[in-house]
Amino acid sequence: MVTRCRYGIESERHDGNRLFSRMDHRVYSDAMNLSFVRPNIRSMQGYTPGEQPGVGERVVKLNTNENPFPPSPRVMQAIRDIEPEQLRRYPNPTADVFREAAARLWNITPDMILAGNGSDDILTIATRTFVPPGGALAYPDPTYSLYSVLARIEDARTITLSWEKNWDLPVDALLRSGANAIYVANPNAPSGTFVSPARISELIEKFDGLVLIDEAYADFAEDNCVSLASKYDNVVVSRSFSKAYSLAGLRFGYAIANPTIIQQMMKVKDSYNCDAISIAAATAALLDQDHARMTWTHVKQERERLSSELTEIGFEVLPSQANFLFAKVPDGDGTGMYKALKALGILVRHFDRPGLKEYLRITIGTSQENNALLSGIRELLGKKQVA
Repeated sequence: MVTRCRYGIESERHDGNRLFSRMDHRVYSDAMNLSFVRPNIRSMQGYTPGEQPGVGERVVKLNTNENPFPPSPRVMQAIRDIEPEQLRRYPNPTADVFREAAARLWNITPDMILAGNGSDDILTIATRTFVPPGGALAYPDPTYSLYSVLARIEDARTITLSWEKNWDLPVDALLRSGANAIYVANPNAPSGTFVSPARISELIEKFDGLVLIDEAYADFAEDNCVSLASKYDNVVVSRSFSKAYSLAGLRFGYAIANPTIIQQMMKVKDSYNCDAISIAAATAALLDQDHARMTWTHVKQERERLSSELTEIGFEVLPSQANFLFAKVPDGDGTGMYKALKALGILVRHFDRPGLKEYLRITIGTSQENNALLSGIRELLGKKQVA
């Protein structure tokens, strides 16, 4: 029999004899001396990812913005074609085969590309490169909550500024912030709203520091800011394969920037931050634009349908250019709706903080998944009306 304590396995009983685990409880006591941990790490809260279902648990999963379709068949073939020798040896440290493919796609040079272990790795590299200890990272809020965590790890301050009316970019306030870098998620998470490249250019042209445009969801939007990386020297555009290319489980992303900026970021990245399998798979995904665009078209169509139907039943839905919707629950009880949907086996994302707790962030799924969500919501709202 296994018994558990606060920190893991405490002991095992076998044939009546107690076998102590190798865990030293003196080390894990509440009185543990953490003086050797950096003070900023001790005091900070880490990033909280969206919940994942357990093994074998069947749910309608609309909470972490994965693409509802499988990856391109060319991706699966590329993985099957991996040779043992590719795994025995270290991978190409700069993922050059991918950089060349991405450069052709965007009509830029390979030295403008930096590959990463997901776009979160790109954000980490950028923060380490451009935000010094004691410095400041500014961004409009609410947005991707990882930004504040990355700044705290670097022992830097965060400067959060409210979005302007209709989720417009607070350009003047950001310019007055005195920050070393500004991050803008575009489309934004959790709102799904979009800022035009022209508006972001107003910020870039007047800002002396680094502007990072986080385009994790840009393939579902009407436009993107990739061209700004060629136009300006102080811009990094980050991109992800988790959403648009159905590779959230693989972990691959990349940055686009001036070659001089990329050179500086190369100094900061891990020596081999992308493995041989992810490089091959991401390259294959990028080369199969027909498959990717097919999935994007479906997501956009379902986004419009789901937005319309949620509005009809009383939700307030923000205009989204991402692969999710941010919708205010009719009675404002976002917490209750989130928990009730979860009890029905439907996972959506809920943020329990002022200004957001009345909303649900809903990933666009397949038609069947979206129908299940709508049926569940109608059932719950009907029960409330009867009560």
